[in-house]
Amino acid sequence: MFKKAAAIVLSLALVSSLMVGCGASSASKDGATTSKKVKVGLTTSEGGLNDKSFNQSANTGIERAKNELGLDYKAVESMKKDDFQPNLQALISNNSDLIFGIGFQMGDDLDAIAKKNPNKKFAIVDTVVNEKNVVSLVFKEQEGSFLMGVIAGKMTKSNKIGFVGGMNIDSINKFAAGYIAGARTVNPKIQVEEKYVNSYTDTNMAEEIAKTLYNDGCDIVYHAAGGSGVGVFKAAKEMTSQSKQLWAIGVDMDQAETVPQYADVILTSMVKRVDNATYQVVKDLTKGKFQGGKAEYFGLKENGVDIAPSSKKHVPSDILTLVDKYKDAIKNGKIKVPDTIKDANAFKGEELK
Repeated sequence: MFKKAAAIVLSLALVSSLMVGCGASSASKDGATTSKKVKVGLTTSEGGLNDKSFNQSANTGIERAKNELGLDYKAVESMKKDDFQPNLQALISNNSDLIFGIGFQMGDDLDAIAKKNPNKKFAIVDTVVNEKNVVSLVFKEQEGSFLMGVIAGKMTKSNKIGFVGGMNIDSINKFAAGYIAGARTVNPKIQVEEKYVNSYTDTNMAEEIAKTLYNDGCDIVYHAAGGSGVGVFKAAKEMTSQSKQLWAIGVDMDQAETVPQYADVILTSMVKRVDNATYQVVKDLTKGKFQGGKAEYFGLKENGVDIAPSSKKHVPSDILTLVDKYKDAIKNGKIKVPDTIKDANAFKGEELK
């Protein structure tokens, strides 16, 4: 009698356990099992979620994972550097299982927080944090920027083009380096003028800088300045006339789509697929495959950077065909794109036909 009662109790316990397990998980579209209790947090760099640039792209990737996998997701915005650590700490207090820090500026703060919270998982975009609980997502922006340089070098009428960076630092200079190298490869007469905003949110300053470049004879200006870059588009639109077409080149997202009011002066954009990277890290987490303590690099070969789909509107088809040839050459390792301005100025690339 006692054995029979014990068996009934054990059976009920097993059924109860299975019911709890079913209530805590669900199957995603691709068959992966994900816990409803998984929480993901993100804190932006300066510029906020709607910067039309890399913060927005990072958020887009996690939103996609949320919709597919049924996660809890909380994003908080940083308007200044002093917000970084408090925002990271707030996401820890929210019991987030994985926390994203967006942008190289957050590197030191995320490093400090990760050390204090070894049982939490973190991911950071655009810099490397060497902690066992952090995965670093780094992009080869110079490769995508090389393609922007090919387009600018072929389409300029003045043989003078410009670059507006958010800050004069190594991570932004990668954009400038690729742009210079690509333009020099297809146009030996090219001159490239570089200027910096020293902000990712100051559209007025970016606009004034871009106007200076256009007045100096540049007819195409590429920006890597985050939210500030909208100022470059404003300048191009204001200064374009019936007799003089000026162009701007966007960054991070297809900016002819994200800021459509300037689509008529956005020649192309260098798309940086931060969304794909953030999505994949979240997906790995839900499958138990999160791997901290390493850096993952995303270039043309990894579909981490590319040319915007809207480019076909303003860029002639023969130039887009040439871009594809350079893209293949970079993917195959035939062209190694420099990532410093010094190396770019000395770069002698092979002109493809």
